[in-house]
Amino acid sequence: MFFRRFYDEPLAQASYLLGCQTTGEALVVDPNRDIQPYLCAAAAEGLRITHVTETHIHADFVSGARELASHAGARLLLSDEGGDGWRYRYASRDGAALLTDGATFRVGAVELRVLHTPGHTPEHLAFLVTDTAAATEPMGALTGDFVFVGDVGRPDLLERAAHMAGTMAAAARQLFRSLQRLAALPDYLQIWPGHGAGSACGKALGAVPQSTLGYERRFNWAFAMRDEDEFARAVLAGQPDPPRYFAEMKRINRDGPRILGDVIAPARMDADALASALAAGATVVDTRPAREYLGRAVPGTINIPAGRAFTTWAGTLLPYDRDLYLLAGQPASNGIDGLVRDLAGIGLDRVVGCAGAEAIDTWPVARGPLQTIRAIGLAELAEAMGAEAVTVLDVRGRGEWNAGHLSGSTNIPLGELLQCLDTIPAGRPLVVHCQTGARAAIAASILHAHALPARLYGGGLAEWSAAGHPTKTGTA
Repeated sequence: MFFRRFYDEPLAQASYLLGCQTTGEALVVDPNRDIQPYLCAAAAEGLRITHVTETHIHADFVSGARELASHAGARLLLSDEGGDGWRYRYASRDGAALLTDGATFRVGAVELRVLHTPGHTPEHLAFLVTDTAAATEPMGALTGDFVFVGDVGRPDLLERAAHMAGTMAAAARQLFRSLQRLAALPDYLQIWPGHGAGSACGKALGAVPQSTLGYERRFNWAFAMRDEDEFARAVLAGQPDPPRYFAEMKRINRDGPRILGDVIAPARMDADALASALAAGATVVDTRPAREYLGRAVPGTINIPAGRAFTTWAGTLLPYDRDLYLLAGQPASNGIDGLVRDLAGIGLDRVVGCAGAEAIDTWPVARGPLQTIRAIGLAELAEAMGAEAVTVLDVRGRGEWNAGHLSGSTNIPLGELLQCLDTIPAGRPLVVHCQTGARAAIAASILHAHALPARLYGGGLAEWSAAGHPTKTGTA
């Protein structure tokens, strides 16, 4: 049996290629939308991708299962568990084979047995993998978002992201029962999870790429819980706010992602073309580091720096129903293709234009001056707040706010800022902050783009508290 793990760092997402080197057949499990790595790896090993499947309807990225199956001419296998609300709506249209609990299928000499493991989602499956050329029992389990290293999948996403009220308590109990079922299997069983540290699909995922069931039974907190009620309370407590784009991912992956084929590279734009797009109301994302954007930026753009959090904030803040434009800190020929792939991976596949640093350097004076976002220091902010001379906007999450905030500040989480612009108090200069400055810099760019100029307090709550200034807790 051939086995290879692929890992997408920005999404903290793992997918797997399993092949039979005797027959040349191969299976991909939980592919993302960039299918070339799977095709290249299979070809390099003399394998052909004959089967494609996934563990569940994903919430954090656009699945590549449909794209890969179409491109490779492979058999698509999808869950038929979960009830009417969470079956794949495109399965019949695409001729997918439907999987239910206890079913088995083979990829050459590699056998996969299906386990229905509801909890994270109603339709969730895990796959027990047996290399029948050498063994009669499974060597490992592809657990998707059911069991991670050190954690388990969160059961609250249908309620908190897909807005299916009243589902998370029952899902937590389903998850407990799924864990009991898995725990009855041998300790040597390898665990191959669908995510690693940094994913929002759990709250304390480990960074180690794989584990064993015996290790998780001993050291994963979830297996230590013996009481269902206690487990349900514990697994739901402290879950972070899911990114706003998760609901869109659920819908896309349930209904069927658009097959991209060969992605067309966005058109290269000069400064005049970029200015015209902005004048027409286009969404232009400046992907430079915040420090560069704050010092000199094209008015009307918003800043989401390229990096690990790029896709999270892009999916949360950018529109899915309109064309998008990118502005990079390097020449447009460098780095844009990777960003376009990252955006397509979360369904933002309408990037039609891009410009590089030269567009900033040659910005036409007739279009107005470049923008600078001013900073405010700790002492100046403390004095202004003491005189009630500023409105302070805290863009951290609500849980962070409740744990401690600047007295007199207003909380609007960054993910909700665009929907709440008209609620920001008027009449006084505006200062925006977060914990350490990263989210506040994005928020400041959004505020400026909507004619709400704000100064940035980059030190955030961390610096404020360290200096001994008072904070408050709670919602009042």
